[in-house]
Amino acid sequence: MRPAHHRPDGGFRTPWLDAADGQRGFGDLMKWQWDRLLTSLPPDPHPESIPTGVPEVAPAGLAKGEVAATWLGHATLLIQTQDVTVLTDPIFSERASPFSFAGPARYLPAPLSIDELPRVDAVLLSHDHYDHLDEPSVKALNDRFGETLRWVTPLGYRDWFGQRGIRRVVELDWWDGITLETETGSEFRVTAAPAQHWTRRGLAVNQRLWASYGLSAGGAAVYFGGDSGYFDGYREIGARLGPFDLTIMPIGAYEPRWFMRPSHMNPEEAVHAYRELGGRGGFVGVHWGTFRLTDEDPLEPPRRARAAWEVAGLAVADLHEPGIGGTIRRSAGPARTR
Repeated sequence: MRPAHHRPDGGFRTPWLDAADGQRGFGDLMKWQWDRLLTSLPPDPHPESIPTGVPEVAPAGLAKGEVAATWLGHATLLIQTQDVTVLTDPIFSERASPFSFAGPARYLPAPLSIDELPRVDAVLLSHDHYDHLDEPSVKALNDRFGETLRWVTPLGYRDWFGQRGIRRVVELDWWDGITLETETGSEFRVTAAPAQHWTRRGLAVNQRLWASYGLSAGGAAVYFGGDSGYFDGYREIGARLGPFDLTIMPIGAYEPRWFMRPSHMNPEEAVHAYRELGGRGGFVGVHWGTFRLTDEDPLEPPRRARAAWEVAGLAVADLHEPGIGGTIRRSAGPARTR
């Protein structure tokens, strides 16, 4: 039988959303843009007000079961265990746009260049929007690492990469997993999981799938939420792929809610999803403070996440705020009582 998220005529859908709650149409987009003209939005932050950290590109003494994550801005993270290095949704360009001269620009330069990265074994790609699938970054990573680099994507991306001379692409449907091997012989496993989002590249809407990921490497388990609205599926993800030692969730790009709710969760929903995933291990909120994509105060997301964390009574030590460029480290451990 065809999976429910596969459209009968080809392409993909979010099966638990009806038409009214699903992807917003052109009329909705125009209403949002008109409302913006009539509303005074919070100003862009001064670069010095954006939290930053110092990256550890080769964390010393990582033990078995320990994981380090360096936030490079937006949804780009360098995830490292003892023998495995994975990059997520790489965007190193100045703009999140198909154009170099227009579109949302970075508040701060990327904290590392591609030339400054350590060896990368695989890239996890969540979906094809320009702030997650950045063509200049893809080409630069391929120029640097070539055939040694694996690209793990949802369904529908092999042709796009093939047109750019990139062949080592693994496409996964939701709940499909693959065990990969590094150049030094270490194994790690990647499993695609559901997310509530959509795809568009040019005129093609929802012809490619979107996903979140579970990563198991070096005795540690990591969940990368990709880009998603909140949906009733995180308990199943936690039960099937967890428990997680580190959970990375999007917490930005959520206002106005009437427009963004299907595609982007707010900080309170991200904390709730963390609890449903199992409520253990470290939490890092990303997808904020890099580009101006929506209407909320660009520095509001971590404040709201912190408040939601406190209201939920979660352990202070499990909430990580590395700042752009910062590195956090977590060790595998027993589940917490919640």
